[in-house]
Amino acid sequence: MRPLRPLITALVLAICAVTSRAEVVTGCGSTLAAPLYTRWAADYHKSGGGKVVYQSTGSADGIKQITAHRVDFAGSDAPLTNEQLNKEGLRQFPIAIGGVVPVVNLPGIKAGQLMLTGEVLSQIFLGKILYWDDPAIARLNPNIKMPDTPIAVVRRLDGSGTTLIWTHYLSQVSPEWKRRVGEGTSVRWPLGIGGKGNEGIATFVGYLPGAIGYIAWDFTKQNRLTYTAMTNAAGVVVEPSFQTFSAAAASADWSASLFQLLTNQPGKDAWPVMGATYVLLQATPDQPARNAETLKFFEWAFTHGEPTIEALDYIPLPAAVLAKILAQWRDDKSDDDVHKRIAGQ
Repeated sequence: MRPLRPLITALVLAICAVTSRAEVVTGCGSTLAAPLYTRWAADYHKSGGGKVVYQSTGSADGIKQITAHRVDFAGSDAPLTNEQLNKEGLRQFPIAIGGVVPVVNLPGIKAGQLMLTGEVLSQIFLGKILYWDDPAIARLNPNIKMPDTPIAVVRRLDGSGTTLIWTHYLSQVSPEWKRRVGEGTSVRWPLGIGGKGNEGIATFVGYLPGAIGYIAWDFTKQNRLTYTAMTNAAGVVVEPSFQTFSAAAASADWSASLFQLLTNQPGKDAWPVMGATYVLLQATPDQPARNAETLKFFEWAFTHGEPTIEALDYIPLPAAVLAKILAQWRDDKSDDDVHKRIAGQ
């Protein structure tokens, strides 16, 4: 009989060798983009790629974790300025574009049947419109008998890029909102019940009669919530859809910067509450092997991930934006080989 100790030693060495070759990529942050990263991670692994684990914790937490070097990448719907990126030693690029929609719990009212303007939404979230049969809402919806139900505002409890997109939009359409509340990943809400993540808001709105909240479009569909129609910057009534999201994305001017919010775009068919979702990476990674695995994942996503973007009702980046990102990656000498493959060189 062979001694057990050499066999155990060999087994341990074999396990360690496999583990060292299989770097697990970790990410966290944006709940808006969580379904996209989760699906990509599964498809990437099936295609022969490494394992990617993403946690939906909110954009603010994602920025916190990547800054502390606790994850390999962060998802954020709140783009950082160049000054912030330089200060924290990070780089960022957009990965896809998504829509944020108002959702309500009003029995008897179908999805898209209720129409709200930005001004009325701001008055609701300021606590100045308190009942669903308020004249301001009734005038916009003369064919609906609005109930006298109290309005229950549901908003994000955690720091969130979705909140930044929503409050940025409200600041554009309501001077009072801009003056009293402003915009940010976290704001001092005048009222409301706080839900953590898009999941939390979807849960509260789904169970609370009279509720209204704002969430990413994919969570709206997944939870079969009742979304509202809205008026856009052109004064046209639009409903959330791949077509209205695409119209907003096409109207955006990316020539000056890749880091921008996409709310209230001028196109006549554009959905008014839109935002790009971003990836944050360490500019000088302290674990080059893990960074290389992370870049392989995003190389695969840019090459093979567009069908998933569309299947989940996000909008792919315009070709010109993608070209800018790839040009920036080619200029990064530390990852030259990966970038050449992405660019097809």
